[in-house]
Amino acid sequence: MDGLVEFRTGDGAVVTVEAAEERSGSRLVSRGDGTVLATRTFEGALDGVRAAAESALRVFRDGSLKPDGVEIEFGVKLAAETGAFIAKGTAEGHLVVRLTWSPAGPEASPAP
Repeated sequence: MDGLVEFRTGDGAVVTVEAAEERSGSRLVSRGDGTVLATRTFEGALDGVRAAAESALRVFRDGSLKPDGVEIEFGVKLAAETGAFIAKGTAEGHLVVRLTWSPAGPEASPAP
């Protein structure tokens, strides 16, 4: 298990997550129970992922495809100093995109 990081939300709630190990030369100091206190809020840690999702939605909603629905799945890891980042999956990064279209309604039949 990597380690635990404690984030605070903007309203003061505590969110504890299993965190990705950071590969920097410095090491964060944990509390006595091994939990590291994050350097930013939970919302702040997710800012980059939110921006990536907004950008991806723009790409898939604009243009010629015009899907009825767009579902984007990011694998996200959280680290005490880095915050949230898109997790490496089996390829270079983890991103699943599902586009959906509703079938066209039945042809309007002429009134008798």
